[in-house]
Amino acid sequence: MGVTSAIVLYAVIWFMSFLVIIPIRLETQGDRGDVVPGTHAGAPEKHFLKQKAWITTAVAAVLWAIICAIVISGAISVRDFDWMGMLPERQ
Repeated sequence: MGVTSAIVLYAVIWFMSFLVIIPIRLETQGDRGDVVPGTHAGAPEKHFLKQKAWITTAVAAVLWAIICAIVISGAISVRDFDWMGMLPERQ
């Protein structure tokens, strides 16, 4: 795995983790009973984005390290996903 591949893998894992972590502990205006006129009741009142970004960074780093170790060790390779036999044979 090259450096660019590792960076792209980390970015994908980070954003996927972030989308999973965003709804955790989200307090909406409807939950707090203080809906500002002209806004939706589901609009966030307290979102804790900075904390969630740091949590996401830690979770993504752990997942990235595990996935990189699997890829670098050769336990899983691109050839494992070649179900149609389209890749040329190794020489």
